Amino acid sequence: MIKAVIFDMDGVIIDSEPMHNKAYHDMFDEVGIDVSDEFYESFTGQSTINICKRLCDHFNLTETPESLVALKRKHYKRFFESNSDLTLIDGVLDLIKDYHSNGLTLVLASSAAMSSINQIFERFDLDQYFIDKLSGGDLKASKPHPEIFIKAAKASGFNNNECIVIEDSTNGIKAAKAAHIFCVGFDSFHSKNQDYSKADLVINDFKDIEFSKINALIHSN
Repeated sequence: MIKAVIFDMDGVIIDSEPMHNKAYHDMFDEVGIDVSDEFYESFTGQSTINICKRLCDHFNLTETPESLVALKRKHYKRFFESNSDLTLIDGVLDLIKDYHSNGLTLVLASSAAMSSINQIFERFDLDQYFIDKLSGGDLKASKPHPEIFIKAAKASGFNNNECIVIEDSTNGIKAAKAAHIFCVGFDSFHSKNQDYSKADLVINDFKDIEFSKINALIHSN
């Protein structure tokens, strides 16, 4: 029986990828590097600091990873504050309310910085549904390492086999499976070139995993 649901944020709760993409590429331009699409897509699900460490190593940059993080966050903050059209992904608020009203414990486990998480949660009044929020930026390891999901399950108060993870990225799915947690891969048009083959269940509509269906779906997989 499922007792807790661990949500990723970017690509699952909100489609902030266009803003992240623009912020990263403005930062790339500012420091004078040319990042291929393939290399950029490999970042999905990883924390900003780990991405910036990879950039410094790959391009032998004189800038520190921390300075790149600051540049990226500067651009992202500007886009976030000016983007009045930003909305939650279709159906996710109904799913969150459905789980919450049926007594499931909800935890957020995102690679985003806590400042970005709080911006989203405040803008859409989501704190009332979640008992805890974990940021990959505050942890030692980044997805696909399982640390964030191990800690999220612990924060829920339930065993890993009583939790599920909802993820949209290859790295996130790998992290959930490495934590030995049932993983739902959310394959939407917002996700680009991600591998869902390791997910236990793949969906493209949140109605497919509403509370009345989720336990039966897990037992059938």
